[in-house]
Amino acid sequence: MVMTIRVMSSGRGYEYLLKSVAAGDGDRSLGTPLTRYYTESGCPPGTWLGTGLASLDTGQGPALADGDIVTEEHLARLLGEGVHPVTGAKLGSAYPRLQPPRERIAARVARLDESLTGRQREEAIERIREEEVANKPRTAVAGFDLTFSPPKSVSTVWGVADAPTQALIAQAHHAAMRDTLALLEERVAATHVGRGGVARMPVTGVIATAFDHYDSRAADPQLHTHVVVSNKVQGIDGRWRTLDSRTLHRAVVALSASYNAFLTDHTARLLGVSWMPVDRGKDRNTGWEIDGISAALISEFSRRTTGGVGVEGIEQVKDRLIAEYTAEHGHAPSARMIARLRQQATLETRPEKELHSLAANSGFGTPTSRDEAAHLVAGGFAEAVGVGRAAIANPDLAVRWRHALPENEPDPDTFYTGGPRGYIDYPAADEPVVRASA
Repeated sequence: MVMTIRVMSSGRGYEYLLKSVAAGDGDRSLGTPLTRYYTESGCPPGTWLGTGLASLDTGQGPALADGDIVTEEHLARLLGEGVHPVTGAKLGSAYPRLQPPRERIAARVARLDESLTGRQREEAIERIREEEVANKPRTAVAGFDLTFSPPKSVSTVWGVADAPTQALIAQAHHAAMRDTLALLEERVAATHVGRGGVARMPVTGVIATAFDHYDSRAADPQLHTHVVVSNKVQGIDGRWRTLDSRTLHRAVVALSASYNAFLTDHTARLLGVSWMPVDRGKDRNTGWEIDGISAALISEFSRRTTGGVGVEGIEQVKDRLIAEYTAEHGHAPSARMIARLRQQATLETRPEKELHSLAANSGFGTPTSRDEAAHLVAGGFAEAVGVGRAAIANPDLAVRWRHALPENEPDPDTFYTGGPRGYIDYPAADEPVVRASA
């Protein structure tokens, strides 16, 4: 379990937060649970949080409240331009507007000497294109992406649990996240004032957005939340400035440890679980996992870390990088360097994010097959395996799998309809065929 930080740039850096949001989410009511997204391809919409929302006063009260839905226009204004997310009013100095490469190229091409020959013009345009693509203009810091990720045992339980249990896990995770954000506001958040920022001033709070995701890039169950804290803060003198980022970065380890403690308390209270220390291997600190969740099962749901057939995971790549470093420098890397090498391994193994419905993440990124289920049970990883809609179309699925018989194809028109339809209109396997295959 961990809380990490990543700096977000102004401009269009916020767009990755919206790419995974399920279509039609703008109408989601505040009472709609995260587990509604069982059958929607995407994640829930982001919501606003942080006591700094009260500083976004329009003269008729705060423009946004805790739990309000985040829109693309909100993010474009606050994170893209550095202005009020609703009204567009200035919040101190606005971020510089960055001209897209294609506009810079077009402007330079328009200024080319008209006396150039066709070949000279083509060469000049190609040179301009290469220069502008290579030119990465400096951007302002728009915010900080604090990503809260529970330990893998929590995500493993989340992945196989029923909806009520998943809701309790999400509740514990969100409570721990909010407790950590409150601690950040109370003890960390501040701004610099005076000549050269010589003094620190308390702020009225932070303005943040929270986006829930529930799988990893390897499609394993991994409940986590991106909390983007805006760099715009209001000092207690009423003026808008930027957040003291140096202090925030120094506090990340302490905030991460606090999230861990809050999460263990909330899961124990809501789910009745206990925790135990776990050796995470060489060069890593001791971790904590839910007691009773086997290491083998956690590994089964950790393909991003452990890898798979023909695919290197983070740990394999990290070990390779350590070996290469040792061979090149003649000595083993320091603990600080090992942490950097692991971060490099994380980036090298990062696949493109694929969107799945929450149902598809309740165990596996794709529907569970007969061979996968047999492997989990035979290997002692599970006593039972949820298989999803295949069981709706095959009331005798276990019999069909046991005897390697063909399966009925699910008909979406029969899913969850009123009355008995959907549960009794699929034929069972013929008894003579079952006996013959035994």
